Amino acid sequence: MAIALDLKPLVTWTDERFGALCRANPDWNFELTAAGELIVVAPVGGLGGTNEASIIGQLWNWDADGKLGKVFSSQTVFSLPNGAKRMPDAAWVKLERWEALAPEEQRGYVPLAPDFAVEVRSPTDDLETLQVKMREYVDAGVRLGWLIDPQQRRVEIYREGDRPVEVLDAPDELSGEGVLPGLSFSTARLF
Repeated sequence: MAIALDLKPLVTWTDERFGALCRANPDWNFELTAAGELIVVAPVGGLGGTNEASIIGQLWNWDADGKLGKVFSSQTVFSLPNGAKRMPDAAWVKLERWEALAPEEQRGYVPLAPDFAVEVRSPTDDLETLQVKMREYVDAGVRLGWLIDPQQRRVEIYREGDRPVEVLDAPDELSGEGVLPGLSFSTARLF
């Protein structure tokens, strides 16, 4: 379960301060909302870790030569245009956008929204909190997002623009659509 702390009265967050907090507390993961709320992210258990690995593995295998883009793990901080610092469970950025970043931008918090982001609900995660996070991703520029809920065996698909969220009950496969062309993602290991 994530813990949210409102430190706005005490701290004005900069990349340097956020980085210092992360370095001073290496056993913890943090996110920052656009409103300046600090989120202490709980580590995932074994099932959550294997779910993330399945997603990252399938993304990696889909573009093993890296000619289409870059795959990112749940430890990658994306500095979104709205000021939030978020760590999706898995993400992908189109190669042209990645290569347009300066080397120091590639080494630090990635200063853009990924093209594709995935969140996998853990047993302790609040569904509404994850839905808000997914909307934040889309508002920040994510073109396709999946909120995977293994407990309810369902997937919510978020798309760019004002398109409604699509909910799929126990799908066997998910499509990368035009964002991840040719990706056919198997949910067998997640459900």
